[in-house]
Amino acid sequence: MTSRTRSAETAALAALLLAAATGCAGGSGPAAGTTTPGAAAARTGVPSAAPGGASAPTGFTLVASGDVLPHDSVIRRAAEDADDAGYDFGPMLAGAKPVVSRADLAICHMETVYGEGGGPYTGYPAFKSPPEVAAALGATGYDSCSTASNHSLDDGAAGLRRTLDALDKAGVRHAGSARTAEEAARPTLLKAGGATVAQLAYTYGTNGHPLPEGQPWAVKLLDADKVIADARAARAAGADVVVVSVHWGTEWQTEPDARQLSLGRALTASRSGGRPDIDLIIGTHAHVPQAYEKVNGTWIVYGMGDQIAGDMINHEGSYDPRGNMSSIGRFTFAPPRAAGGRWEVTRAEFLPQWFDTAHGRVVDLGAAAEGLDAHEAGIRDAIRQVVLGRGAAEDGLVTGE
Repeated sequence: MTSRTRSAETAALAALLLAAATGCAGGSGPAAGTTTPGAAAARTGVPSAAPGGASAPTGFTLVASGDVLPHDSVIRRAAEDADDAGYDFGPMLAGAKPVVSRADLAICHMETVYGEGGGPYTGYPAFKSPPEVAAALGATGYDSCSTASNHSLDDGAAGLRRTLDALDKAGVRHAGSARTAEEAARPTLLKAGGATVAQLAYTYGTNGHPLPEGQPWAVKLLDADKVIADARAARAAGADVVVVSVHWGTEWQTEPDARQLSLGRALTASRSGGRPDIDLIIGTHAHVPQAYEKVNGTWIVYGMGDQIAGDMINHEGSYDPRGNMSSIGRFTFAPPRAAGGRWEVTRAEFLPQWFDTAHGRVVDLGAAAEGLDAHEAGIRDAIRQVVLGRGAAEDGLVTGE
């Protein structure tokens, strides 16, 4: 992320103009993620016992969402929501909570690092966010966050450590950055239904900040061979499903770039013993929604967009409403049909979202959303067009409720 936010006055005027324009066109802790087998079966429709009464693993639902990016305006809103007695990010995320909390496993992306308790806190260009963000993520129902991004080292090793400490305190697991070599070497393993799920996370870079001296493992950098080796290690550690979170792509570009496409093909093609090494890829960083696509039989979300961010300014210096559009991906996994087989995605869904910066709230624009005005309907349709732009509907991707 290299974009800044505009001033409040400019934001208000641009938002008014955007609303008018769109209104005209719109009409056209325990182990995180653990669930009981009965609850998982009820949500996924997968029986919890095999024929003849033998015990069988249950399926699960996984949701993943986009960048949490607290600009100065977002931090101010959290202070207002806490009546200036600290910071409360819970109300911002309330619109996502029904979807997130119902999932067996929920994954977020924490783009920024946290400052010390009490501040000072900063937005763009070097972020230091209030650690209260972590508590809100946990209360919303997130089980784990990717923490590898181009802002992972905005405040050096100290910021990285504070971030992981706060997530630990909130009961939210994490992947992609580490405080010790031992932590970096361990895959993040989560329980969901009858499966053990590994989350691995990587970033294309750290905005030119070098890795801390003597800590080459502090942030995981994106390299296809490394990702595949880590995925195989996660399998050896007991993972039934391997999910890879990647901070990649070209900012403000709705189409996946050449590197995303080539890496996606390489990662989804990798197999061991005939079984894919990676079961799902979820992308962040571009600030705008990008397509979902099934490649080599594996779902890739190239970019989910920003779940939380201030009004965004693009590289041309213009306010760009796409910077507050995103989707939540929801994938239902079923157990293997045969021993040693793959956990299959039996249902793939996306739920359009919008962060209403005027009120500081995530707005659900999914199929169950009621009473959308022309502006919101236009945003939903714009997200849908991008998400389905590489033929995902033909492979079964649908709008979720």
